[in-house]
Amino acid sequence: MGTVGLNFGSPTSGAGFDVSATVSQIVANLQKVETPWKTQLTALQGQDTVLSNLGTLLSKLSTDVSQLTDFTGVLAQKTGSSSDTNVLQLSSASSSAVAGTHMVSVKSLATTSSGTLTAITNASDKLSGSITIKVGSGTAHTINVGSNNTLAGLAASINSAGIGVTASVLTDSKGSRLSLVSGTSGAGGNLTIGSSIVDTSNANTALSYSEAVHGVDAQLKVDGVDLSSASNTVTNLIPGVTFQLLAPSAQNADGSYQQLQVIIGNDNSGVESAIGQMVADYNSLIAAMKAQEGKDSSGNPEPLFGSPTLGLLQQQLVGSINVQNPSGYLDAVEASANTMFSGSMTIQVGQGTIQTVVIGAAPDPPDANTIYTGNGVNTLQGIADAINRAGIGITAGISTQYGESRLMLSSQITGIPGALTVSSALTVPSDLPLSFTGFPGSADSAAVGKLDAVPAPADILSGSITIQVGDGQVQTVSVDSSHNTLQGLAEAINATDGIGVTASVAVNEDGSAYLSLESQAMGTAGNLTVTSNLLDTTATKTKSIAYTNSSDLSGLASLGITVSSNYDGTLQFDASVLDAALNSDFNSVIGFFQSVSSWGQNFASVLNSAGNTPTKGVIALAQKSNSNMESMLNKQISKQEDQISIQQKSLTAELNTANEIIQGIKQQLDGINILYSAITGYKG
Repeated sequence: MGTVGLNFGSPTSGAGFDVSATVSQIVANLQKVETPWKTQLTALQGQDTVLSNLGTLLSKLSTDVSQLTDFTGVLAQKTGSSSDTNVLQLSSASSSAVAGTHMVSVKSLATTSSGTLTAITNASDKLSGSITIKVGSGTAHTINVGSNNTLAGLAASINSAGIGVTASVLTDSKGSRLSLVSGTSGAGGNLTIGSSIVDTSNANTALSYSEAVHGVDAQLKVDGVDLSSASNTVTNLIPGVTFQLLAPSAQNADGSYQQLQVIIGNDNSGVESAIGQMVADYNSLIAAMKAQEGKDSSGNPEPLFGSPTLGLLQQQLVGSINVQNPSGYLDAVEASANTMFSGSMTIQVGQGTIQTVVIGAAPDPPDANTIYTGNGVNTLQGIADAINRAGIGITAGISTQYGESRLMLSSQITGIPGALTVSSALTVPSDLPLSFTGFPGSADSAAVGKLDAVPAPADILSGSITIQVGDGQVQTVSVDSSHNTLQGLAEAINATDGIGVTASVAVNEDGSAYLSLESQAMGTAGNLTVTSNLLDTTATKTKSIAYTNSSDLSGLASLGITVSSNYDGTLQFDASVLDAALNSDFNSVIGFFQSVSSWGQNFASVLNSAGNTPTKGVIALAQKSNSNMESMLNKQISKQEDQISIQQKSLTAELNTANEIIQGIKQQLDGINILYSAITGYKG
């Protein structure tokens, strides 16, 4: 801390010193303690700005990927076209539509029922009576002429009644008449009209109804099938497709109707645009991170220079981009090295030789085109090792998530030539589930029920059972180490307060046993609602392990996405390669993004983990750490400012007092001089 010197000038001048300037100088020295704290705070705030920007870029990239991984996203969208838009025009093709070509001919269009009442000379003539209107097979509605008893008033009354008819007044040189148009097109909307309306201004002339158009359904043929539509806007005759009928098809010489093509296709341009945007946003994120590796224009390190957060983020992103997409996977099993497989599976790469993978040792001599896991080798890892050793153009690996593992198979050949055809006859042991069968009570009997039988009373159980008697409280009884047999479970149930049932164990003639439950209340009020989550872990059965094809595309290169030749971590995108993949194997592109453990699903998970997820997101954790540090620094600065404020007040008071004393010295000296002169007669 610097020093402060007080400049009093001449002590006998009576001028004193500048208290305010002196206090300010002392406070400035005290505030120098805060300088490193404020410097650190500024640095953290600079990091916050960059982290927030990276989070925004990550969020944008995550949104791009979600468009591709969402089952209803851009990969589900369809486009449509008609070979004769004068006859049929496509309106929309939803995600439920299936790509393909349909042949359509239009015999006739749908019409909408309409008609008019008798024309009158003067539209302002007064009317009386009523009109009854029925649409199709619906309810007949009667509209009475009201106080507004002109054609316009009658039309308004009909329209306000909301009966599915539109009324209006049509006027020409022949007069005015009430027009009625059904709100339902086709045969189902035909109007049935009864009129007792009279023109009281013209000798009570009766106004009868005349049909102008009879409603009929459109008649068309789709893929050779005769179909009809009540409306010319046709929806779902081709599933997921809506089209508009504009005119009948032209007729051939034999009287048949010419066919047109309705082509439903995948939205390739939409997919290409979405993937192009994903690549662009990925490159923006990479560029933003790379910019933090150097110095700014003033030569100062960027806020995240040398930050482990930046390094971890780069590692996650670059690592996930290079992950190979699995071509398929087996059903998940419990993530245990002791899960024992049996059986076999067959694998074919493209049109190559079918290879059979067999669990167990090879015979002598071994069968041709057969891969053996080895004597006693029956685990998931053992299967993967055997496939990888065989060198058949497949990479086998194991993916573990949420306590489950699955075998992933990736073709080493991209595109259709590397497509995998896999058939699995593999099985694993599975615990035997115990379900409950109940029988309701009656007036003279109690509700009863029993669990499935187990092979032996001593079998070890796991899980729990929930029991409710009538509308009573639901009780859950869990199996523990001291109650893990049928008898132990029965004792645990009977020892549960207020459960309202009696449990017992019965043994069958073959030695198997089952748990029996009996309600302690008679009749329907004692009916049992039981849910069993119990497993017999001693007696096991086998569970088949199936194979699901994910995609025949092994990596981003199959979609035209490769690492930039600039070697700066960015990507480059060739839309023509993607277009070829979309045209040749669209389903594999879907699988690449949407199948379980696919590249798309894994990349989406990485983005979620890297971003703003509160509990594990790299950026979120860094922001939280910065926030905690900033809070601590702000508290230290605030505490120091409080102490300085107290000292400032104290110093000001003390120095004001000292200044008053100094300023009074001259007056005291002058008094002494006067006294001295009076005594001595000396005048200085």
